[in-house]
Amino acid sequence: MSKNHRYGRLPPLNALLAFEAAARLQSFTKAAEELHLTHGAISRAVAQIEERIGVALFKRQNRRVYLTLAGQRLLKTSRQTLDALTETVEEIHRHDIDSPFLVVSCEPSLAMRWLMPRLGQFKTLCPEIHIDLRMSGGPIDLLESGCDLAIRRLDFSVKGDYQITKLCAEFAGPVCSKSYWFEQIQQDLNQADWLHSRTRPQAWYDWLSTQKDYTSWQARNEQYYDHFFYTLQAAQDHLGMAIGSTPLVSDDLKAQRLISPMGLQPTGYEYAVLTLHSLAQDQRVTLFTDWLMGSMSSD
Repeated sequence: MSKNHRYGRLPPLNALLAFEAAARLQSFTKAAEELHLTHGAISRAVAQIEERIGVALFKRQNRRVYLTLAGQRLLKTSRQTLDALTETVEEIHRHDIDSPFLVVSCEPSLAMRWLMPRLGQFKTLCPEIHIDLRMSGGPIDLLESGCDLAIRRLDFSVKGDYQITKLCAEFAGPVCSKSYWFEQIQQDLNQADWLHSRTRPQAWYDWLSTQKDYTSWQARNEQYYDHFFYTLQAAQDHLGMAIGSTPLVSDDLKAQRLISPMGLQPTGYEYAVLTLHSLAQDQRVTLFTDWLMGSMSSD
């Protein structure tokens, strides 16, 4: 059977919209009000579908309508189809080069502790661009996720069809509150509670491996948190010492909410913007990436 022949059996989209509204609301009158049509127009649309497929979609009893089994099946599929069409049209609109929306994927900890406090600055510079921020980390399929660009810590391999714009190198080391270091543990790392993140469980051990006398240091206690930003917040709240990294702790260090008493060392990783090569000429991507680079370099 050819596609044209199969598609010829389908009812018009307007009729399906009328059916979906009537089925969802279980009322032709309410469907007419929602779609700004007459009651008769809804009835004719439903009758058109019933005639096309040869099956009754509603049972009419006591001035009310109820879906038949066939109607229930068609409602389920209609909803899925209309939702998919709506999502696709929205995605096309958002990713059009002239769209005001820029969909950005960013690692949660970086988004919460660095990017979000600065988005107001970008909005002031480029009020015509609206940032749709999605939080996720690690490898990403930009097309499948519907994102225009991703900000990532490059601790994984990147697809060859992605353009990589490096933002900054990462530096890391133990951080804690000033009172915790000077008053609670008297500047003794061995008296500290070491705070770990389950998303970066090796952070302490990676840092220790760069220290000459690392074998002499042992935690008094160790505490694990589900996410890196929880670990940093716990350190800020005087609960122990965490391995903090830039740019995530840049603002905290400046404001002295955290201190790095033993300094920060390069980790060998970098933060970067990932985009598709096809978006290289997208002015929205260019403006946002340039702003990111300028903001990170000033830190």
